[in-house]
Amino acid sequence: MLQAIFAIYVASSGVALPVSTARAEPLRAVASAGLPRLGESGALDLMAERQLGDRIAQQIYRDPDYLDDPVLVDYLEAIWQPLLTAAQARGDVSADLSERFAWKLMPVRDRTVNAFALPGGYFGVHLGLMATVANADELASVLAHELSHVSQRHISRMLAQQDRQMPWILGAMILGVLAAHASKNADIGQAAMVGSQAMAAQTQLNFSRDMEREADRVGYGVMSSAGFDGLAFVSMFDKLQQSSRLNDDGAFPYLRSHPLTTERIADMKARLPVQKAPDVATGGSTQLHAMMATRARVLAETNTQRLNAVASVAPPGQSAADALATQYGAALAASRLKQPADAWQRVQALLKWPGLDAPARKAIELLALDVAVTGDLDAATFTPVGAALQQRALRAADRASVLWGAQAAIRWGQAAQASDRLQTWVADHPKDAAAWHTLSQAWGAQGQALRSVRAEAEARWAMLDLTGAVDRLRAARENARERRETDHMELSIVDARFRELSQLLREQQAADKTKP
Repeated sequence: MLQAIFAIYVASSGVALPVSTARAEPLRAVASAGLPRLGESGALDLMAERQLGDRIAQQIYRDPDYLDDPVLVDYLEAIWQPLLTAAQARGDVSADLSERFAWKLMPVRDRTVNAFALPGGYFGVHLGLMATVANADELASVLAHELSHVSQRHISRMLAQQDRQMPWILGAMILGVLAAHASKNADIGQAAMVGSQAMAAQTQLNFSRDMEREADRVGYGVMSSAGFDGLAFVSMFDKLQQSSRLNDDGAFPYLRSHPLTTERIADMKARLPVQKAPDVATGGSTQLHAMMATRARVLAETNTQRLNAVASVAPPGQSAADALATQYGAALAASRLKQPADAWQRVQALLKWPGLDAPARKAIELLALDVAVTGDLDAATFTPVGAALQQRALRAADRASVLWGAQAAIRWGQAAQASDRLQTWVADHPKDAAAWHTLSQAWGAQGQALRSVRAEAEARWAMLDLTGAVDRLRAARENARERRETDHMELSIVDARFRELSQLLREQQAADKTKP
């Protein structure tokens, strides 16, 4: 589903709409979807663009192809945050834009090479892109380009140019894709689309060449200011151009949404620095990037035979970093194939790997916790080594360590440790849905049903599902009163959050009713 929606959305940079029912009449559903109005002038203001982005993001959160893998997300954030900080320092992202937009990365379980910018500061990254880039700098070049599309308001500017060309046509087309996925019936999706008119609108709404050049120029400045190697912009262009010449099998949708030109490549080469900048994302660790690329490749794979191939013996002639990454991938694949003993044995060998740098060692320690939790490892096997890794992770400051450490603690009967650490984490990161969900599990394991449901409500709200959050809080209040809940402080917190989110929901519904 996501690949189809994103291919259409990125190509058009138009309007994506939520679907209330798979078989709803497309144009009627578009008219009543409650999205921000494009406006008489044709341009979206900041608030309207953010609202539009929130509606699209809400649908992505619900899709099984959305993948919030803590390890990959931390790696992406290590690249993303310096870029965003540099864009803010340069003035590309104003204070108003910084505050109003989400600036949120959304990993997608898809093997194709793609990334995309959505309204309101949401950015999608296919795992296929992470698996393909040679280093963090190449990944930074793509993210900087997409960031610049948003910071330069290209989506709003493009809509201003195209506001006379019936944006509802584009909305109906995307509704058709959603309907086809929800119903598992391609005919329904085809019937909902408007055929050649929609395809014409898709072509007309591509980012213009001027916008692509501007995103290149601004993106290059952003990534260079953030400390990444500007040469990666050119090497990524060369890689994409070579793929375009050799084949067009659909594996590189980024080429169609961002077509390369000789002029763009020449312009980037003219901007190259004399010296290579340091790799700020990995601390110079080629080992870490190789492992993260392999992790993305494994997590994007759903075919059992190909996973078995990943878990096989490493091919000869690999570099040291690639050989390490191959063994890392083999351990992860074995865990996904429900072969915990094999996966754990490989993890033990990785922990003894000669010449590990600090970022790589930490990634392997997180893999050990991953294998222990998702691979259903027995306690006797895990405890000698894993217990120390679990405690270290719970004391760490990074998200992946906290989440994997907490999940391991829950798995091995130490839910109180997990809830204590997670309460501190969500206080600082209230929009971390995965952390709230894990906290819900920790409280549930301790028999604290009211707290568990409240945490699950917060997880729904973090994923922009306001209705779901209110429903869970309502159920929590009713169940607590039926059981005559004695934790009056917790009940008062639930009551307060229920009133607060209910008011937000009423305001949202009222605003939707006023829109055409």
